[in-house]
Amino acid sequence: MRTDAGSTPVVGRIPVLGVEPVVDAGRWPAQAVPGELVPVRATVFREGHDAVAATAVLVRPDGTDGPSARMTLVNAGKDAYAATLSPDAEGDWGLRVEGWSDPYGTWDHDATIKVEAGVDVALMLEEGARLMERAAAAPGRADADVQVLREAADALRDTSRGDHERLDAGRSEAVREVLDRQPVRDLVTASATYPLRVERKLTAFTAWYEFFPRSEGAYWDEEAQRWVSGTFRTAAERLPAIAEMGFDVAYLTPIHPIGRVNRKGPNNSLTAGPLDPGSPYAIGAAEGGHDALHPDLGTFEDFDAFVARAKELGLEVAMDIALQCAPDHPWVTEHPEWFTTRADGSIAFAENPPKKYQDIYPLNFDNDPAGIYAEVKRVVEVWIDHGVTLFRVDNPHTKPVEFWEWLITEVRRDHPEVIWLAEAFTKPAMMHTLAKVGFQQSYSYFAWRNAAWEIREYLEQLTTESAHYMIPSFWPTTHDILTPTMQYGGPPVFKLRAVLAALLSPSWGIYTGYELVEHAARPGAEEQLDNEKYQYRPRDFAKAEAEGWSLAPYLKRLNEVRRAHPALQQLRGTVFHASDDENVLCFSRRRVEADGTEDLVIVVVNLDPHSTRESTVHLNMGALGRQWWDRFTVRDELTGAEFEWGEHDYVRLDPHVEPAHVFSVRS
Repeated sequence: MRTDAGSTPVVGRIPVLGVEPVVDAGRWPAQAVPGELVPVRATVFREGHDAVAATAVLVRPDGTDGPSARMTLVNAGKDAYAATLSPDAEGDWGLRVEGWSDPYGTWDHDATIKVEAGVDVALMLEEGARLMERAAAAPGRADADVQVLREAADALRDTSRGDHERLDAGRSEAVREVLDRQPVRDLVTASATYPLRVERKLTAFTAWYEFFPRSEGAYWDEEAQRWVSGTFRTAAERLPAIAEMGFDVAYLTPIHPIGRVNRKGPNNSLTAGPLDPGSPYAIGAAEGGHDALHPDLGTFEDFDAFVARAKELGLEVAMDIALQCAPDHPWVTEHPEWFTTRADGSIAFAENPPKKYQDIYPLNFDNDPAGIYAEVKRVVEVWIDHGVTLFRVDNPHTKPVEFWEWLITEVRRDHPEVIWLAEAFTKPAMMHTLAKVGFQQSYSYFAWRNAAWEIREYLEQLTTESAHYMIPSFWPTTHDILTPTMQYGGPPVFKLRAVLAALLSPSWGIYTGYELVEHAARPGAEEQLDNEKYQYRPRDFAKAEAEGWSLAPYLKRLNEVRRAHPALQQLRGTVFHASDDENVLCFSRRRVEADGTEDLVIVVVNLDPHSTRESTVHLNMGALGRQWWDRFTVRDELTGAEFEWGEHDYVRLDPHVEPAHVFSVRS
């Protein structure tokens, strides 16, 4: 590269460009978890015809070099190199790629051609011998490797042997193995070191269970003719069942005092009766705001006991952060500047036209940002101090991104264990930026992706464009979402959508009642009839399980399969395979460890919850690490059935019996 006098070339002696994974040129860190196989990519080339190579290096949080790997040329036409590295601990790591001139690769190429052609034979063999001696003298070389290289140098100079035999000594498998472990590298040129944040495994591999604590243990008091709320103590009685199903996180919808002004009634009606509990998302009343507990649920002592019980069962507690206020929230009178005042002097309530939320006021972050920032941080720390380790943030896309970046950074300084899930159903730019600034997980549009082509297209986007900084959380339903597909498919659709959610993404969740196939919708809306947001909804889980129609055992099995297979514990590596029936979706996930150990799962799902589907699926054998003629045994993790499979395989799936195969492949 030619430069003006006094200027510094920026490309480097061996150009190293397009390093991945990198987020916006290193402005924010890429994300990973300990043990994750992180794919590293770069474009590396040089002038002329000499061989070039590349090394991927992880830099530990203390600044020392960690795991490294020689990169493989995966696309010669584009000079594209790839390797896989795995960080082994949490912390703020770095990543760089080193390009270098490869003297051995250059000699190997040139000597092979010239000896075959009888050109400069003696010269090429002597250059090879000198290269072996140079490599043998490298610091840190193992004694056994030094011996291999010295013997190769002697053989290259041994004129009693034929020219081709001497050449073969320098090109032997033993020599290649030694120089693969510790190559001879000239003109080493390093890329910038890009940030890689390694957080605990739960940030990427999580199973959430959402419920309203007020419904657990709620009952109708016949004498008083009113509902009696559940409490933290009664809600804790649900925790063993949640843990038994294999979920990691018990997620609580808001647990704060609920406003009385403009309180919503059943099914989002504008008029609430005197005994209607209101929406817990209308936060704040005379009893307190975001740092207070609804008195019906109990005291902080009760809440602490709930968290302690969850931890005993191996569960972590998540709670909602909904930055909005009921009209009678203390902030409204103490800090009216935190809200938007309309021309008539009234405070603007929340709207998402045509929807109106008369029972809540959104915060306005522009009038007193310092005050709001400090108060929200204080509130978050209140709940962290009481054992909450995950926050599901309601509508974060309606608040400034810079606020979230500040808050998450501030909290992470003292509490790096905290995990943030963004409930941001919005445009891609906002969703992706929220992930970049710190939200490790994000709700996704999975619920509305039903056809095979939609699922393939969506997953291909998620696993290539944003996998290094955003984990999509797949939820078939939530307390706000009940899609038409879920309304009319019955138990088969609840099972097949659970399979897709649990196995396509390492993070998934369900809303309580999913195991009971709750599917009745409010007319004209994609949400539950008698929505739990506005009323108590106790459930008889024991009856459903006793009568054998609960999906709890099925959900438990899916979570067991996820935990048993490392291939299912990270987002990357999803491959879709062809099917003769577009209603039959086939995908695989494969993970190969450094020692060659393989974990391979193949999933086949009938997407039609109403009809039996028969099809032939056509496996991409190369993507499975196999030859087209290979045969192998697959075992269905759901039924225990075993089959012999190959490139083309017949399936028949009756959704009323079993809508999916989840095959583990025996090596």
